[in-house]
Amino acid sequence: QVQLVESGGGLVQAGGSLSLSCAASESIVNIARMGWYRQAPGQQRELVGSITRDSIDYADSVRGRFTVSRVDAKSTVYLQMNNLKPDDTATYYCNVRTTWGADWWGRGTQVTVSS
Repeated sequence: QVQLVESGGGLVQAGGSLSLSCAASESIVNIARMGWYRQAPGQQRELVGSITRDSIDYADSVRGRFTVSRVDAKSTVYLQMNNLKPDDTATYYCNVRTTWGADWWGRGTQVTVSS
């Protein structure tokens, strides 16, 4: 079982910045992809951004404002969120996909952007 420990999030005014981090208990050798999803009330969970050894992908809605990065030695993925908008308000979930195809999720952390 892979455990994920998320930190960060909170309340910020529109135009502000927040950062999230997620540390996985699994070695990076066994991790194929790390990323972040978000879910707003009444909406489906959507991909925010993900990172593998070779690529980084972003949702169109956050490209240019959010940055996903990772530190392999710590099996940790980060999400830097700049120029936040009220529409970014959601619960953000860390996701790890192992090399054997299993998906693991963090408990979620709340991000609230006030206008």
